[in-house]
Amino acid sequence: MGKALYPGTFDPVTNGHLDILLRASELFDEVIVAVAVDNHKDTLFTVEERIRLINEATLFIPNISVRGYKGLTTKFAKKCGAHTIVRGLRAIADFEYELQLALMNKELAPDIETIFLMTQSKYLFISSSAIKQVAALGIEDISAFVPSHVEKALLQKYYKFEEQPQLVCSIR
Repeated sequence: MGKALYPGTFDPVTNGHLDILLRASELFDEVIVAVAVDNHKDTLFTVEERIRLINEATLFIPNISVRGYKGLTTKFAKKCGAHTIVRGLRAIADFEYELQLALMNKELAPDIETIFLMTQSKYLFISSSAIKQVAALGIEDISAFVPSHVEKALLQKYYKFEEQPQLVCSIR
């Protein structure tokens, strides 16, 4: 059924992203995961780190490729030869935002369609932002929400100070 583009920040990739990606891979001959380099969001992981994390998480899906991109999603889709943009939806708030994006993309590139895939209910509450917040606080296990290598990468980002020698301060 052709080539599709699945764009996003993926900071970090979650099991919800992977659910959408796996299902898209069954609908299309090829799915390109387009990792946004600069989308006006502060990211925890560099684009290279995000690409590596997604590549590792998708090793079992043969028709997936992962690329970083900068600029308009529609221009990148055309450059890749993709005629469909895949977007995941969790809730009504997602739909309103995604609809605006899809309509703008349609104006910019009438030959590119956007399709929406609803997430499974078990992933409705998962977002990269929420995962980062929980990981940063270090109070809960996040292994049910992200692949194990992503959990490890998150914990290394937030707690890398523990890998270095501890400084001891004395009070006089």
